[in-house]
Amino acid sequence: MAGALEAFAAASPVRVVEAPKAALRGQLSVSSAATASTSAISGAGGFFAAGAVVAAACSASASRRSKRGRPAARKVTAITRHGIVCAGVVITGGAAGVGYAYADEFLKRGHEVVICDVKDCSAALETLKKKHPNGSVYGTVCDVSSIESINNLIDFVKKSIGVVHYWINNAGINGGRRRFTELEPETVEAVIRVNLGGILLCTHAAMRMMEQQKGVESHVFNTVGSGVKGGGTPGYVSYGATKRGLPQMTDSLVKEIEEGVQGYEKVETPGKVNCHCLSPGMVFTDLLLNESTPELRKFPFGVLAAQPEEVAEDLIPKILSVSGNGKSVEFLTTDKILTKFFNRFILGEKSKYIDDDGNVIKRPDAKYQDNGVRVLYDGM
Repeated sequence: MAGALEAFAAASPVRVVEAPKAALRGQLSVSSAATASTSAISGAGGFFAAGAVVAAACSASASRRSKRGRPAARKVTAITRHGIVCAGVVITGGAAGVGYAYADEFLKRGHEVVICDVKDCSAALETLKKKHPNGSVYGTVCDVSSIESINNLIDFVKKSIGVVHYWINNAGINGGRRRFTELEPETVEAVIRVNLGGILLCTHAAMRMMEQQKGVESHVFNTVGSGVKGGGTPGYVSYGATKRGLPQMTDSLVKEIEEGVQGYEKVETPGKVNCHCLSPGMVFTDLLLNESTPELRKFPFGVLAAQPEEVAEDLIPKILSVSGNGKSVEFLTTDKILTKFFNRFILGEKSKYIDDDGNVIKRPDAKYQDNGVRVLYDGM
């Protein structure tokens, strides 16, 4: 289931430079690929065992970070305004939820952002512009299941920010939580067209563009979710199947990029493109809360789910730190999952977001949709 501030002058001259990657990227390392299922630790004995594992996992993680040290600075073609290094970023499904939070976080760090969404994203765009008056953010409508719409997006991106360093395939739908045979075939088709077909088509278009960016090393991130590890996703059969296919797609692209296709001459392109998987975990968005039950909201949502801003604050530095090809960038890392379990079931900490009856805890200073999703901006 799909959940430092540096402003720059938008009107200033733009030039392409060679800058140390450390100036562009954050210092957090990419998380190891590990996603625990919601049944990974069950029963009182399992919960108590989690405490010991948490300490060991956190200690080992800290030891590895200490031994690795800081990575050596590398070169990357970037854009500067008044000496501030920034990257070009495209986010599909960027008008709400974690996509909107990604855009907000990238803008905080001085990067240029294009958001697109199947719905009108003008309200999201205006809100981001007000929050970041010196930032550079653009928005357009795009149906990721439509080749024509994606081609229009590519044209828009070229005209607005020109060079793209990070393309995040975030758009997705789940088709509703129902028995598979109770869904209309059109709903099943829509989930496939958006979640799998849309990411294939967007990645295809993005890579074609990025490969022609001479001297630029860029990255495509494909968002995975429940079902990615192969476990059952009852109620979300179509969604789980589409997410399961994304790591295979990404792995295939990585091998093509690095090794070529057997029997054909390896193609060298002006720009280098890398492909990765991105896992935001459980996020309090429509995708998670629509048709949810009190039991689901109590566990696992109340233990593992996070607000969009929390996820973005964690993942954007990791995205900016990625080097190489075929990485897995995750919010719910193994040590984070175990820590959350330990805090809830050993220390008895209550959820900040879900009460004991499985209801969303609503802050008095915030607005909420009927399904319990917090409104991120007026007009969302």
